[in-house]
Amino acid sequence: MKKKPYVLKKDILMGDIIKNSPKAAQLLAEYGLLCINCPLNQFETLEQGAKKHGMSGQKIKKMIKDINNQL
Repeated sequence: MKKKPYVLKKDILMGDIIKNSPKAAQLLAEYGLLCINCPLNQFETLEQGAKKHGMSGQKIKKMIKDINNQL
């Protein structure tokens, strides 16, 4: 049985992304979201973290689409 690819969404907690998809976490780091060691990763969603790093809603949407295409 083939494993379903991980699907990144803006409302997933950063800590859950790191735990459930190391590949997605690696790709997020390429966008400057180095959340692996951040203590807030258990409380912030991808969208919240990206906005704190200065990303616009449009850029977040594009990033998620790009990463999902790679996953």
